[in-house]
Amino acid sequence: MPKYAANLTMLFNEQPFLERFGAAARNGFKGVEFLFPYDFEPQQVQEQLQQHQLEMVLHNLPAGNWAGGERGIACYPDRVDEFEQGVETALKYAKVLGTQRINCLVGIQPAGVETRVARNTLVRNLQFAAASLKLAGIPLLIEPINTFDIPGFFLSGTRQGLELIDAVGSDNLFLQYDIYHMQRMEGELANTIKNNLSVIRHIQLADNPGRFEPGTGEINYGFLLNFLDEIGYEGWVGCEYKPKAGTEAGLGWRDAQ
Repeated sequence: MPKYAANLTMLFNEQPFLERFGAAARNGFKGVEFLFPYDFEPQQVQEQLQQHQLEMVLHNLPAGNWAGGERGIACYPDRVDEFEQGVETALKYAKVLGTQRINCLVGIQPAGVETRVARNTLVRNLQFAAASLKLAGIPLLIEPINTFDIPGFFLSGTRQGLELIDAVGSDNLFLQYDIYHMQRMEGELANTIKNNLSVIRHIQLADNPGRFEPGTGEINYGFLLNFLDEIGYEGWVGCEYKPKAGTEAGLGWRDAQ
């Protein structure tokens, strides 16, 4: 059975953020992930992890003005200094929290910026981030995201992600494979994961349509989660979905695997 990490941005979100750690532990999760820890002091989050004996699986680099609609700044040529400062901030938190991996949301292509310029900026920023995180022993991930949910997102497919990893040329840059996003963009989930297992360091799940829990949509999770075991995937699976009828009421999918 895969190791499941509760995504606290989306699960147990009827509770204040710092109370979600306890809810995750009470419901059998051993690890957690979330978008960002930066609204809290690192020691506040670390206390929750320690109290509830949870592993800090993943969080993202700072991603710009999230409330204002930004979804990362790594492809913004005029914000390289801000990106580098964000890497340092993420490392400060990761060292306290014991974060196992950090994801870079690359962002929506900025208006008026040529694709070539945006890509060159992204490659350079990923080289910086991958090298900085390597010194701390933390893998850097990039995540293709579907352009139905986030129009204009600069990284939207597995092949594009692999080409970007090649262009960066670091041995500390890997894929975060989100099953929901890639079902919407490409399908062919099982073979894509199997063929690229060597560069996938984290997997996330949600069903489609709706981004609800497994078993509510078209993806055959009964097959796919067993398949991850068969091919030897040893990483975490982040539960990044919108509970359709409350988190605890919707956890039956996990017990059915």
